Amino acid sequence: MTKPIAIARRSVSWCALALLTASWLSVPLQAQAQSRKDSVTLGMILEPTSLDPTMAPAAAIGEVVHYNILEGLTKINADGSVSPLLAQSWQMDADGKAYTFKLRKGVNFQDGSPFDSSSVKFSFERAKDAKSTNKAKGAVFNNISHISTPDAHTVVLVLNNPDGNFLFRMGENTAVILHPNSAATAATKPVGTGPYQLDSWAKGTSVSLSKWDGFRDANAIKIKKVKFRFINDSSAQVAALLAGDVDGMPRFQSPQSLQQFQADKRFVVELGSTAGKGIMTINNRKKPFDDVRVRRALSHAVDKKAFIDGVFEGLAKPIGSHMAPTDKGYVELSGQYAFDPEKAKALLKEAGVQTPLNVTLTLPPPPYARKGGEILAAQLAKVGIVAKIENVEWAQWLGGTFKGNFDLTVINHVEPLDYMNYANPQYYWGYDSKAFRDLSAKHAATTVAKERTQLFGDMQRMISSDAVNVFLFNASNTAVYRKGLKGLWSSSPIFANDMSAVSWQ
Repeated sequence: MTKPIAIARRSVSWCALALLTASWLSVPLQAQAQSRKDSVTLGMILEPTSLDPTMAPAAAIGEVVHYNILEGLTKINADGSVSPLLAQSWQMDADGKAYTFKLRKGVNFQDGSPFDSSSVKFSFERAKDAKSTNKAKGAVFNNISHISTPDAHTVVLVLNNPDGNFLFRMGENTAVILHPNSAATAATKPVGTGPYQLDSWAKGTSVSLSKWDGFRDANAIKIKKVKFRFINDSSAQVAALLAGDVDGMPRFQSPQSLQQFQADKRFVVELGSTAGKGIMTINNRKKPFDDVRVRRALSHAVDKKAFIDGVFEGLAKPIGSHMAPTDKGYVELSGQYAFDPEKAKALLKEAGVQTPLNVTLTLPPPPYARKGGEILAAQLAKVGIVAKIENVEWAQWLGGTFKGNFDLTVINHVEPLDYMNYANPQYYWGYDSKAFRDLSAKHAATTVAKERTQLFGDMQRMISSDAVNVFLFNASNTAVYRKGLKGLWSSSPIFANDMSAVSWQ
């Protein structure tokens, strides 16, 4: 009697084990990975062309390295506020021209080098150098007249002109701190003071990071492995999320699929704000675009509402100048050039333009550009402008279009406070206005808040009146991620993915 009972018990045990194993195997592999609560895979639209944000302009660089590998004196938070990071405190002189930063002690770079005031001095002098390609060189670093280091943990920055946004600019990825020993190779092997180190960069596919155990607050970092996968096709983004190949898309660009994810209990969908200014850029150096009447004609030819409805399903706001509605001092100018094809035709005729006017519309990979470009081409055709669409990869856009080799293009400028690019005649759209440069210099020089606000509004109105570009949209930030993933930004005041605050619930 005892033997059969033993066999029966063993059979029950094996059956239970089989059922447990079957149920485990039935769980998607991604869910199993999540149960370990130590890794995250995020999707990105564009692949960075470099991993050094201080020397290359692509916003995608910051999505990978900013706050993860590389850090600055200050930190810009998801709500746009500024808090200490490598600087633990600061003081500003009464005239707004000198900042004294007290640096954190006990901070090291990932190669073992100490972080101190000499690292800050080196990084900012490198950004100011004549050969520097830092995109903030003109607006930020050329305004620093003197850098002193009274001791290892104190840096004094003296400005030529007051800058009410200076602390914010110290938190942008253009102002991250590099060490002299590793700066030369930061484009492929960035070494910083942040919580993560570069593991690998599989070109065309992904970048992988791993937690750095030497980080000053390593116990607070919950995610040990981070992978950024590059997926610029909107359908592929949807498929990757549904299959569990990625855990989230912090900047999801398939608004047509949002309802599907909102109805799926496995996902969370959040809508936030961005500093983005979506524009149809005009090459102001080329004829006939050097004539303001032609640029104004382009503005009247475009139906912003139809563009926003067609590309973003309405999840964007029209703009009329190079500022986002969330920016302090924003002036609503989106109605300055009403959609009026007949007026556009009249302006082209007045400027002596023979139609059909053949132009090239160069489109980078993001869905808003590729889909939006088709809409713009159809609208321009109705006023006699035939736009031949040229689709290019991101590296081609940066190497050609961004160097000034284009007629028209579509791009979302996501950097906050980048209006000073209009004071640089060498910038890729080639706007050369002494009146604007004088106005921007006056704005930079004054410390009177009311006067700064007035001048800031005047700058926006001048850019709009000169129709430098066709100002289209400020898109909402749409984040889609798996339920249980916490800490991702719902808004994007800057393009960054701060993984130090991310965890699985």
